[in-house]
Amino acid sequence: MEILLKPIGIIHSPFTEKTGVPIQPFHSDEVGWVEVDKEYERGLRDLEGFSHIILLYSHQVGETRLELKPVLGNRTYGVFATKDSRRPNHLGLSVVRLLERKGNILRIREIDVLDGSPLIDIKPYVPRFDARANCRIGWLEGKV
Repeated sequence: MEILLKPIGIIHSPFTEKTGVPIQPFHSDEVGWVEVDKEYERGLRDLEGFSHIILLYSHQVGETRLELKPVLGNRTYGVFATKDSRRPNHLGLSVVRLLERKGNILRIREIDVLDGSPLIDIKPYVPRFDARANCRIGWLEGKV
């Protein structure tokens, strides 16, 4: 089976090279913006009532690794046990702070995305649905 995804916009950030991108959004206070294609602008209605949004996007990396040593790791792990971008489908997920919406432009903060990344989808962040208590975090225990 093959799934084809059509980007709905583009993410703009101050990060133009992968080496400068923070490893998670909460490590960044940088401001960027999301430019949603005009044909999807009506779908942004009522989004400004949320303080945070989830961005699903395509990482701008060329390689896939099934095992790798992540930034916080001290050894090699399977890619699905990491948040690394070198995944088979190169999908990224970031929770960012929504500062304002003007038409099809969303100004955001706490961005950890490479400039020019294609936007796949946007969802509102809802703590009651999206945050979980009493979670195990595997090999990251004691590192974050």
